[in-house]
Amino acid sequence: MSSTLETSGKSGTAAAVEAPLVLDTQPPRTLGFRDQAAFWTNLGISLIGFQSAATVLVTASGKDLSLAASVTAIVLGTVIGTLMLGVAALIGAKTGAPAMAILRGLFGTRLSYVPTVLNIVQCVGWGVYELTVIALGAESLFDGGPHWLYVLLAGVVTTALTIRPLGAIALLRRYVAVAVALAMLWFTVELARRGVHDPAPGNWNGFLPATDYVIAVSISFVPLAADYTRHARSPKGSFWGTFTGYTVAQVWCYVLGMIALVQVGGDANKIFSTFTGVTAGWLFFAVLVLRETDQSFANVYSTAMSVHNLLPRVDRRVLSLGIGALVTVLGLLVKDFSGYYGFLSLIGAVFVPLSAVLAVDFFFGAGRGQDGWNMAQDAPTRWVMLLPWAVGFAVYQLIAPAALTGWGGWWPAFWGHASQVTGVHATFWTSASLFSFLAAGLLTFPLALRARR
Repeated sequence: MSSTLETSGKSGTAAAVEAPLVLDTQPPRTLGFRDQAAFWTNLGISLIGFQSAATVLVTASGKDLSLAASVTAIVLGTVIGTLMLGVAALIGAKTGAPAMAILRGLFGTRLSYVPTVLNIVQCVGWGVYELTVIALGAESLFDGGPHWLYVLLAGVVTTALTIRPLGAIALLRRYVAVAVALAMLWFTVELARRGVHDPAPGNWNGFLPATDYVIAVSISFVPLAADYTRHARSPKGSFWGTFTGYTVAQVWCYVLGMIALVQVGGDANKIFSTFTGVTAGWLFFAVLVLRETDQSFANVYSTAMSVHNLLPRVDRRVLSLGIGALVTVLGLLVKDFSGYYGFLSLIGAVFVPLSAVLAVDFFFGAGRGQDGWNMAQDAPTRWVMLLPWAVGFAVYQLIAPAALTGWGGWWPAFWGHASQVTGVHATFWTSASLFSFLAAGLLTFPLALRARR
């Protein structure tokens, strides 16, 4: 793989030209602004967004937020997080490389295997969770039913989409995005007609933790973005398609989820009944359940692209089939996600500072040189870039240590002790995501300038 992959020089639809089968093949550039905006709009709207994100926003830090504080946290957190996502998307469009292969330029090939393995674990975990959420949505539609069958069907559809990923993105733009927009508009009108109750008028206590959560959700797509934007026709279209599509969708999704949650008294387990209970709600909720497979598709396909960094000559279709089968089997077997949530938050702490190191070195350091990053199979190891990444990770954990269950409590205890020693701890004005990002980025800057010289 060269430092910057060349475009294929071919035009045409995404359905006619597909993604390369091996890592070192030049990617076709078929995705325009509308393709990318529609794709990221679909990813910004999810059943998980209704259920989990809205719960945290309304009950942040154990206390209800006012509607004004919740909406402000949604908008601010989404804009900040999606700016970081847009930068990752732009880098993918400029280099033409998948997300984890890009890290060869930042760390060297062998050292890039560390974040690659972490991203594989993250994507598999989210893929399993998405299949579970789809099954729960189907159970709400059909008033129960065989959970295993819903998981199996969702797994089959998910895996099928990964075989022709550019064709799947084209399908999302032409048909699914319109159906989702109509469903969201219908639910917005129907739920607003019922009235919106303010659970805690005037209360902004917990505003920053809520904002931090929204930032982290947006950033969770950073290690996936380039897997799709490497097929963009232009970096500019890639950035704005990603930023506008995901920002509008996530803000809309979270606000609607917040309204629905308030109407069921904050009980996230009943939130789906709010949607199915409105006029024609069953039909429009079915649209959202069916299109949730684009979330599981993104996780399974990005897992395959991450494995490609480790096994660059293996056919991506073989990887997609194997990973799709693995995620489906785990979806059938895994029932308890309580311990995995904490681990996912730990992995989130990995990728927030990593996105800062990535952006600074690409725009100001070695990535900006005459030849750009070296992303070849034999790219030399750059040990020094581990330092700002590690510092950013530590800052994140000092402010918001991951609550890892089943680890004997030593992880949060360790960071609690470290917080006392260093004097760095969470207050009403601290944000783990922002502080971690800034610490890693500022420390990377002098190292990047040196590398460039």
